[in-house]
Amino acid sequence: MTRQQAVAALQRALEISRELAAVADTGDLRLTVSLDAERLQLLKFARAAVHPMDEKDGAVLREIAALNDRALGFLEHRRRAKGRDMDMVAVGKRALRAYSSTQAQR
Repeated sequence: MTRQQAVAALQRALEISRELAAVADTGDLRLTVSLDAERLQLLKFARAAVHPMDEKDGAVLREIAALNDRALGFLEHRRRAKGRDMDMVAVGKRALRAYSSTQAQR
């Protein structure tokens, strides 16, 4: 692989990272996982050929890392929200069972 191909792979990984962050914000987990796998392959492809790394390549990798952190933050936020929703459903079910048993006694 040439350095030019590796740089192109890094640029494509950056584009995918931008898309991945947007998709993670919407909560589409399947597409997020798919994009992440595609990006991983590009980064592996580019790793060997982009050595030594110049400042431009380093900046691209830093942006990819920042976008990855952002996507992980979106996913973590959604996971916690889903957990809170599940907790509220459990509380509602317990209340319904408690209320239902008092109605049966009347």
